[in-house]
Amino acid sequence: MKNFCIVFAVLIIIIATVACAAAMEAPRTETEYLRIHVRANSNSQTDQSVKYEVKDEVVKFFTPYAAECTSKQKAEEILSSLLPQIEEVCDGVLAKNGFGYGSRASLKREKFPTRVYGDLTLEEGIYDALIIELGSGKGDNWWCVVYPPLCFTSGNGNVRYRSAIYDIVRKFFNTSA
Repeated sequence: MKNFCIVFAVLIIIIATVACAAAMEAPRTETEYLRIHVRANSNSQTDQSVKYEVKDEVVKFFTPYAAECTSKQKAEEILSSLLPQIEEVCDGVLAKNGFGYGSRASLKREKFPTRVYGDLTLEEGIYDALIIELGSGKGDNWWCVVYPPLCFTSGNGNVRYRSAIYDIVRKFFNTSA
């Protein structure tokens, strides 16, 4: 009976460990992401150049708020309240560089193609996104992810998803060994 209990306990631990590892590798669904796209006026060199300046200023503006984004819903609420200020930031960069067009910032659900961000691949699908259109918004875009905050961190941009269950099991095995 004692051997049966030991085998049963080991089997449960193995199943739990495999389940935790599988959960860590499970892909996030598109609804768990909030994307950002800055769309340039056109593909001219000057429009593309100012797009990156706008991107830098928007990231700088939003980074302090990103720490408050504990969920996608919270990120959407914060961004929604900041849309006028985001447009002011964008319009300031455009005016400083002598552009006669303005910007529009909005939260929308749109279809996006597959995109790769480091080790993360966002599959083609419909995503919620902060869309910033510069002028006509017909040029190439810069994109990133607002939630989870892949481009609004003060670190090196590396993000690791963790499982609380996996951490508990790992801690258990590390302290009992």
